Amino acid sequence: MISKFFEFDSRKTSYKKEILGGATTFLTMAYIVFVNPTILSEAGMDKSALISVTIWATIIGTLLAAFWANVPFAMAPGMGINAFFTYSLVIGQGVNWQTALGVVFLSGILFLILTFSGFRTLIVKAIPLSLRIATGAGIGLFIAFIGFKNMGLVVHNPATLVGLGTSSKPLFISLFGLFLTSVMLVRKVNGAIFYGIILTTLLALFFGEIKSPEAFFSAPPSMAPLFFKLDILSAMKWSLMGAVFSFMFVDLFDSVGSIVACSYEAGFVDSKGNVRYIDRVLEADAAATVIGSLLGTSTTTTYVESATGIANGARTGFASLVTALLFAFMLFASSWIGIVPSFATAPALVLVGVYMFKHFKDIHFADLSEAIPAFLTLILMPLTYSISVGLSFGFVTYVIVKLALAKYKDISGLMYFIALFSLINLYLNFF
Repeated sequence: MISKFFEFDSRKTSYKKEILGGATTFLTMAYIVFVNPTILSEAGMDKSALISVTIWATIIGTLLAAFWANVPFAMAPGMGINAFFTYSLVIGQGVNWQTALGVVFLSGILFLILTFSGFRTLIVKAIPLSLRIATGAGIGLFIAFIGFKNMGLVVHNPATLVGLGTSSKPLFISLFGLFLTSVMLVRKVNGAIFYGIILTTLLALFFGEIKSPEAFFSAPPSMAPLFFKLDILSAMKWSLMGAVFSFMFVDLFDSVGSIVACSYEAGFVDSKGNVRYIDRVLEADAAATVIGSLLGTSTTTTYVESATGIANGARTGFASLVTALLFAFMLFASSWIGIVPSFATAPALVLVGVYMFKHFKDIHFADLSEAIPAFLTLILMPLTYSISVGLSFGFVTYVIVKLALAKYKDISGLMYFIALFSLINLYLNFF
């Protein structure tokens, strides 16, 4: 009955392949349970509650992928978007985290509407490929910069804005974690980032930088400090609409990119380039974002790490069910998760940044009308500590340079609207 529901025969798979694939996906993305609470706690949110919220958001999103879309994809709070939530919206703009969760909720609702209406396809086609690539690469730089900051390698310098940090035990432990994890990644060790965090934390424990928890297993922390604490009414301000659209754009690009990459790996793409199940996956993705905001976390998205599980045989939603069940076990390891210091998760931020940056080479730099908007998008995200500012500069500049060259065919009608909205967002940020 289970094999029939998940279509084992038509997809030529077995329980063994699905279990192995689901377990592999879990190992490659389990780092999010350590990293997401570390990032969001800097927004003033309760870190213990964030551990439970992160795990539950991952379980629910992945189960939606399993039962609604029947695909071997896992979902969890997105890297980069969580940094946008904390460092751009809460710390940068002074928005409280309750309102920021309201922004996430509204972006999820908007994503759902666009997905069910079919307008999603128009938006994806309206944004030039160079800007889509630059968005991912810029977010990669942004979170890598945060990683270096959490390591203590990059610090504030009043003369040069940033500078090299001073030597300390946490810095050297973190650097060891960075090099160790890098070696495991290049040697293609499944779960390299997860193992890197664990080993770096154990090293910190050995040198007395952190204390071991009192119990090996513990009850999951209460989600009460965050559960349904979002403030939707406060998020419905014109000044925050730029943030709402930015969350939606980033989630859309991230999800579509991950879904397409994983679909090619799983053989879900036909000879014409059409991706099977994409609408259902996007529906599950948007629903997971809305649910995640109610639980108390930033935007949930499809994880490209699912491709590792697919490479190990996963072809159906049963693998996602396995992944979700393994994350459920982590609820009872919360006492250990809670002691992981930010300098132990910092290498993960840097190396995830590498993954997000690697497609930047696909931008056609010989064409300055493509290169300049892409570069501004990329560089201004980390330098302004704002993803939305980087996006807005990229969109506006793209339209301006294309108009200057009379390349009107390169600008879709919807792109003019996006550029106008971006211009308003920049005005609100400046004034």
